[in-house]
Amino acid sequence: MGHSGDVVAELIADHREVAELFTRFDQAPLGSEARKRLVDALTIELVRHFVAEETSLYPAMRKHLDGGHTLADKELAEHARIKCLLNDLQQRGALDEDFEYLVRRLRTEVTAHIDEEENNLFLQMRSNVDAAVLLELGDKIRRSKKTAPTRPHSG
Repeated sequence: MGHSGDVVAELIADHREVAELFTRFDQAPLGSEARKRLVDALTIELVRHFVAEETSLYPAMRKHLDGGHTLADKELAEHARIKCLLNDLQQRGALDEDFEYLVRRLRTEVTAHIDEEENNLFLQMRSNVDAAVLLELGDKIRRSKKTAPTRPHSG
């Protein structure tokens, strides 16, 4: 999927990539190594996405949005919950008894996070932040993802 444009377009492209990985996960046979590889790919995509949001989007939210500090703190708490799930999944194989359960929890948390961003935060950003700033943030997000870690930090 192509990545370009402002911060909102960039992050929505990430969301679509995550959704595609979940779809591919669903299509892979239960207990297969392919499912584990897809969880690894989800981990990489989500960690890079979170680092980019944490270093670029959330500071901009704090600066430009009414209630931006509260919104950013809420998003960071969601990231923390998702990172814990990713850490748990990194310790599991596709045949482990709680692997599927953890993936379902991950999907629920990630889907809620995406919905909140796309139906609330991104609309606020587009309404309250100059287009040139949004474009600059898109560039910053792309640069950040290139150097971001690929595994969640514990804690």
